[in-house]
Amino acid sequence: MRRSLVAGNWKMNGSRETITELLKALVQRFDERLEEAEVVVCPPTPYLQLSQQMLRGTGIILGAQNVHNQPSGAFTGEVAASMLAEFSVCYVLVGHSERRQLLGETDSLVVEKFAAVQAHSMTPILCIGETLEQRESGLANEVVAAQLNAVLESCGVDAMSKSVIAYEPVWAIGTGQTATSEQAQEMHRFIRGLMARRSSKVAGQVRIVYGGSVNAANARELFAQSDIDGGLVGGASLKADEFITICKSVS
Repeated sequence: MRRSLVAGNWKMNGSRETITELLKALVQRFDERLEEAEVVVCPPTPYLQLSQQMLRGTGIILGAQNVHNQPSGAFTGEVAASMLAEFSVCYVLVGHSERRQLLGETDSLVVEKFAAVQAHSMTPILCIGETLEQRESGLANEVVAAQLNAVLESCGVDAMSKSVIAYEPVWAIGTGQTATSEQAQEMHRFIRGLMARRSSKVAGQVRIVYGGSVNAANARELFAQSDIDGGLVGGASLKADEFITICKSVS
């Protein structure tokens, strides 16, 4: 039985004051009814230490938004996997569409980041998904398969059992436009099927979460789909009440 996961990606938002208040509110609202899902928050890197301190002893897990592919070196402004591990980070986003689209991250770079995260005993959340143009051109499956196969071919299918996959249609991120539950389930089933060709065991184990304007109104229907194991939540995760409602939508 796959345990659901709901992760909040706070992106480049917040201040010390607002993040402190958000974390306080989340910890106060977190209770035993959330045991059905792992709950993760990914604050901006400067607030990892603050978040680590405030989440210690709670059931909320700390994640990070990015990592460098190299262990150390002259990479000004970057953060190594070993550094994240020192702050008790458990999950790390890799391949988020904003980094692919805005910062030019390639499949090969994402593979290297994926491996770097696992080398330090953290779990990568591998983000894959197509643009609106690609979907309208009938290329959605081809694009998603290429992004996933890059990792499978380099790291092997067994590595996927120690990861989470986040399907995030680029056209639905931050736009308020969400894939229908049927569209999301269809792609999640396709992704699981790609892995099943290599290992039915791993395909049954790996968690595939949906990301793309997830909110309190649509979460329950999305999470009810058989191949959707939770969500990667953007803007709605910055509102404590809404994020907790989303977490409780896991069935």
